[in-house]
Amino acid sequence: MRVRVDRGKCTGIANCVGVAPTVFEMDDEFKAVVIDETAADDATLLRAARGCTQNAVILEDDNGKQLYP
Repeated sequence: MRVRVDRGKCTGIANCVGVAPTVFEMDDEFKAVVIDETAADDATLLRAARGCTQNAVILEDDNGKQLYP
């Protein structure tokens, strides 16, 4: 599973970091960034994406098909 963050939607609430701190961190602009998408299982990545109130965390399959949101 691939993970990306839509920086235009990210408001810096950091729910994704709370759920998956090995995958996400906040940068100097208080936006989430992916540091290691392989550091958590798919269920954790889905919880992190669902926890984003702005739907800024996007999950895709290995072929680029968007799975969430």
